[in-house]
Amino acid sequence: MYPKPYIDYLVHFHGLRDYFECHEILEEHWKSVPEDQAKKHWVGLIQIAVSLYHQRRKNYSGALRMMTSAANIIEKEQSEIEALGLDVDVLLLKLQERIVEIENQQPYESFNLPIKDKTLLARLEKECEEKNCTFGIPSDMDDDFLVNKHTLRDRQPVINERLEQKALRKKKREG
Repeated sequence: MYPKPYIDYLVHFHGLRDYFECHEILEEHWKSVPEDQAKKHWVGLIQIAVSLYHQRRKNYSGALRMMTSAANIIEKEQSEIEALGLDVDVLLLKLQERIVEIENQQPYESFNLPIKDKTLLARLEKECEEKNCTFGIPSDMDDDFLVNKHTLRDRQPVINERLEQKALRKKKREG
């Protein structure tokens, strides 16, 4: 019923608290959706994860920018968010509360998306168990790789892809 990348996003969001990976997973899915299909709601969910990643690292300006944008998107895409098994009214309230916390530079606390679909929740709990994590567990703030993943991960695949794309653009220009 739900796309597999969305399930993976939710497992990483609630079980592993790997917001960076949430962004990677859902961005790949979002970019794979045909242009003529509604997909802005994916951006809102990506931005929630990015905001939490920034807040956890005490980058409050980045966190605020992303969370504000996410709340605006979720507000406009309510039916799509509801169709993903989330309680949009509760989510919007939680996003507004988090925006105030970020504005006040309050320390990060783990955040759960309000899952309305009980079947989805059961599936996520099972998938978390299979990944040796617990659904809803707080972030491990002592895990430096989790907290600072964007600076500590292997960037070579990204660099290689950029170089390939640059070479393709150059070849296309030269015709």
